[in-house]
Amino acid sequence: MSTPTPRTSGAAAELPRPTTAADHAARSTPPPSDRVELRVPADPAYLAVVRTAAAGLAARLDLTLDEIEDLRIAVDEACALLLDHRSHAGRDLVAFFTVRPDRLDVHVQGPATHLPEHSSFAWAVLEALVGGVETGSDADGTWIRLSHNTSGRRY
Repeated sequence: MSTPTPRTSGAAAELPRPTTAADHAARSTPPPSDRVELRVPADPAYLAVVRTAAAGLAARLDLTLDEIEDLRIAVDEACALLLDHRSHAGRDLVAFFTVRPDRLDVHVQGPATHLPEHSSFAWAVLEALVGGVETGSDADGTWIRLSHNTSGRRY
């Protein structure tokens, strides 16, 4: 004969369970990520290397072929903008890829001194291809950050 399980309703059913140290650690620990840095000469001839790295890392997230291609095109366009579509002898184009279980961030930095306006066609292309686009400049040069989030995908 089994003992019936007590059932609660109302406010008692909604009381949160006590928080443990493991709960705090789980909430404060970011998901694991891998970071890959790729440095190539600031020359359009090397964009294929950056595109291929982006596609390979995107494949690790089980993205669809269309999503991988969109990301590859966005990375190519971002790199071309950072090179002003020309070679810069003695300078580098640097790409940082951060791979998390639910997203891929690509931070590309190059020798361009200014980027197109947010209302430009190039910017519209980037936004259409990836979920998030940011840009800026610092002491190391001008940069573009592309983010592709996989957590909200529809199948």
